[in-house]
Amino acid sequence: MAATTENLPQLKSAVDGLTEMSENERSGFINLVSRYLSGEAQHIEWSKIQTPTDEIVVPYEKMAPVSEDVSETKNLLDKLVVLKLNGGLGTTMGCTGPKSVIEVRDGLTFLDLIVIQIENLNNKYGCKVPLVLMNSFNTHDDTQKIVEKYTNSNVDIHTFNQSKYPRVVADEFVPWPSKGKTDKDGWYPPGHGDVFPSLMNSGKLDAFLSQGKEYVFVANSDNLGAIVDLKILKHLIQNKNEYCMEVTPKTLADVKGGTLISYEGKVQLLEIAQVPDEHVNEFKSIEKFKIFNTNNLWVNLKAIKKLVEADALKMEIIPNPKEVDGVKVLQLETAAGAAIRFFDNAIGVNVPRSRFLPVKATSDLLLVQSDLYTLVDGFVTRNSARTNPSNPSVELGPEFKKVANFLSRFKSIPSIVELDSLKVSGDVYFGSSVVLKGKVTVTAKSGTKVEIPNGAVIENKDINGPEDL
Repeated sequence: MAATTENLPQLKSAVDGLTEMSENERSGFINLVSRYLSGEAQHIEWSKIQTPTDEIVVPYEKMAPVSEDVSETKNLLDKLVVLKLNGGLGTTMGCTGPKSVIEVRDGLTFLDLIVIQIENLNNKYGCKVPLVLMNSFNTHDDTQKIVEKYTNSNVDIHTFNQSKYPRVVADEFVPWPSKGKTDKDGWYPPGHGDVFPSLMNSGKLDAFLSQGKEYVFVANSDNLGAIVDLKILKHLIQNKNEYCMEVTPKTLADVKGGTLISYEGKVQLLEIAQVPDEHVNEFKSIEKFKIFNTNNLWVNLKAIKKLVEADALKMEIIPNPKEVDGVKVLQLETAAGAAIRFFDNAIGVNVPRSRFLPVKATSDLLLVQSDLYTLVDGFVTRNSARTNPSNPSVELGPEFKKVANFLSRFKSIPSIVELDSLKVSGDVYFGSSVVLKGKVTVTAKSGTKVEIPNGAVIENKDINGPEDL
């Protein structure tokens, strides 16, 4: 039986008994649940969807360049706060602790690179751009220990926690912790849409406003391309845009990503979950919806304060049903990108693909650790020797899924500057200084092992066993 608003009083009294929740968390959670139960979801009329114009989604190359004047740049940077979403664990890549402490390149973690980047800005321009990490209860304790190593760096690091909401037992519609599920599994962080109220509730937002900060640049901590961009910042300040979402052209790998549309005169995010079944293929087509959300967001701090205080950020609710320890639970989440329609003068900016370089799996790690990229001042930059604008497609089998296993299977990361695609399955090991070009597949049949010898150059080849080498 589906839950209705009649379930609310019972849920509310149960939540009142959960002492580990703050007052803000209680009201935020009840608010979210009652919006969900009243089914107030915005209904999208497909015929009203329009492709945004260049005024609404500004081409990056049309933005005015930033002058070489150091004092103008310092003035811009003095208005900026950088916030990284640091709530995720490295579990999918077989790592314990926050994902941001996985080593990406040259022994440096995501977090190391972020700190180096901001430190370089602060040193170069004599500014004090702070770094803020939004943790979840899953990453908080570890992150507090990890950031101690940056105490001598020229970056002020702040952390705060996003909300901790109880998972709801689906069939009875009661909070799982009220039924005795007291460990971490009884709770969940409600998605990154929570960044706005949590930043406000932490007291950090007011503190930054009092320091004269105006904008926050929000990005996922695993997106290596999300570096501070002065051109975007300058544009927003000059044009008084309260919100800016960086989008980039879709490739076939991104067909599920949310896109920006014009709808009833406002710019808004359209996610695949909101699309009626009969239009899903159209949504996925690269022709009609050419761009997708990178989740690099620039938001005006005063506007966040105003909207959070007015309780006006009613983003689309993403119901995320799960089964944990054999119990069917529901967690309700929201996404920060969906907030775009509540801000005045909101825009998208169509940025180069280089600003979207997420590391979601070891196949991405292979790309960024290879000669396809170089590391300069904490920035991962693509090797100009590669002529093809898109990256090679890399598919690694389950033997490579965990970082430790991945590392043990490569004596060194192969050269892939001239690679188009690589597919590896089975028990495969790579020697050192291997060069891969064109289309390469390596398959070790069940019970056999394939070792690619040191220095091998493999071009447009299918390797199905030692005899093919």
